[in-house]
Amino acid sequence: MARETDLNAPALRARAVSAAQGLDPFDTLVAGARLLDMVTGRERTVDIGLVGGLVASVHAHGAHRDCRLRIDAGGRHAVPGLIDTHMHVESSMVTPAEYARAVVPRGVTTAVWDPHEFANACGLPGVDHAIAAGRDLPLRLLTLAPTCVPSAPGYETSGGDFGPDVLSDLLARPEIHGAAELMTMQPLLAGDPRVTGIVNAGLASGKRVCGHARGLTDGALAAYASAGVETDHELSSGDDLLARLEAGLTVELRGSHGHLLPEFAAVLLDLGHLPQTVTFCTDDVFPDDLLHQGGLDHMVRTMIGHGLPPAWAYRAATLNAATCIGRRDLGLVAPGRRADIVLLDDLEEARAAHVIADGRLVAEAGHLTVPAPDVAPPPALRASVVVARLTADDFEVPAAPPKARIATLSKPRFPVWGEREVDVADGRLVLPDDMIRMAIVNRYGRRTPPRVAFLENWGTWRGAFATTVSHDSHNLTVFGRDPADMALAANTVRATQGGLCVAGGGRVLAHLALPLAGLVGEAPLEEVAARFADVRAALDERVDWVPPYLVFKALFGASLVCNAGPRLSDVGLVDVFEGRILASPVPG
Repeated sequence: MARETDLNAPALRARAVSAAQGLDPFDTLVAGARLLDMVTGRERTVDIGLVGGLVASVHAHGAHRDCRLRIDAGGRHAVPGLIDTHMHVESSMVTPAEYARAVVPRGVTTAVWDPHEFANACGLPGVDHAIAAGRDLPLRLLTLAPTCVPSAPGYETSGGDFGPDVLSDLLARPEIHGAAELMTMQPLLAGDPRVTGIVNAGLASGKRVCGHARGLTDGALAAYASAGVETDHELSSGDDLLARLEAGLTVELRGSHGHLLPEFAAVLLDLGHLPQTVTFCTDDVFPDDLLHQGGLDHMVRTMIGHGLPPAWAYRAATLNAATCIGRRDLGLVAPGRRADIVLLDDLEEARAAHVIADGRLVAEAGHLTVPAPDVAPPPALRASVVVARLTADDFEVPAAPPKARIATLSKPRFPVWGEREVDVADGRLVLPDDMIRMAIVNRYGRRTPPRVAFLENWGTWRGAFATTVSHDSHNLTVFGRDPADMALAANTVRATQGGLCVAGGGRVLAHLALPLAGLVGEAPLEEVAARFADVRAALDERVDWVPPYLVFKALFGASLVCNAGPRLSDVGLVDVFEGRILASPVPG
């Protein structure tokens, strides 16, 4: 929505002043709405008069009737357009246009997009495409400059390399609205010149510097905020929530970790009020969840379901969000503000009937009423998976017989170093019955050997899974026990320039092609969601999950190298916080 109305145009303001006094007609009159006021928390029946993209008046029902277009609210609740303060379009595996088609009819009118998935896969062409793809959508996509390309320099490689100079250039663009989540936590705290320079570029631009403070506490958390980082969404407990609020950070409570939301709601209810620095975000939403549950609207109704008063939930998703992202024109249905308004059939279920964005009716009865054009991607997004054909031998680990003591990765989501003595046969490590293999193959043409790790406490597997959606460098990542099945899954994904594949017993069981940057499909959301659900179901039959940590979602973040603990990358087994790199699990 780059061509949104200039609210400060003198002619527009003059028309609004006149219409508010009943001297001229409104362009649009939303009549008979039950307004939930984000400032007072009160409800009142009103008419809302719009001039262009501006709210000119919120007045008693029937006081001013003259208008060019009348929308009968019929007593429905009116709230501001929902604002998603931190998200990645790519995680939904559909184009930005498809994403807009999914969320705008649900009441989401603004989303703050960190395109670091595109950037890690394709470098600057990925960011350029993000800006272009969001330009003419009915969803206001506020694009950020990715700060972590790659997320852990020296410990992984990706398809781009954004240092301080690149960030400075990006932040000088008017289409860029801040510096995206700073995941390189430990290097920042250690004073690494590259990371410090990236943060300083953000501060020098006068735009926001967003954060990712997973696991930081006490002095480390204070140091992170002192460096100039403003936000965090990586909360893992109620204590985390309180610590970040007390550190002055804007908290972006995210819907993608639903098992934590009851605890967060309880903390807020115990406070007895909603802090101004609490906002909502989605972060990552899989395509089937996007189709069936929605975007930020799902977070709103979930938090209401956990006991949060509706006024609090909507305030977090609107006024608090607008204030924290520095958009004073958004977040309120009030005179002088931008006309982003949602009429709800059901307040607690966050079910939208009409959606107005920048003064236009953009969605009605669950469907867009305006175009959401797709933009052709640049060639770089179609040729990002450069991997030689793989064989079963690529997933074996050489070792000297008869036994070898190896380093292992133990536990999903919060991994720790382990150690195990395993047998060696025919010069290769023998995988114990209670372990699985994980492999990462550089997909950006570096021709480094595949890196293989043995994982403990990752459940019982009866198949293999390959993916090029692997945060955050998105190298080709494979899990399984049988090297032949792992090679089949990996080669299937390779053949379609990216995607997801489940294999077992020498057969491909489910496959989703994601040819754009190895992250996004070109089909409609319904088709992508169906194929993704097939992949999930196929793996559900072959893996014994143990929630909340050993779950399907954990596979996509297993290589998130910037977080604390050991991880596998295309460099080897690495631990950024310990400064440790092992090219192989077998000590040299």
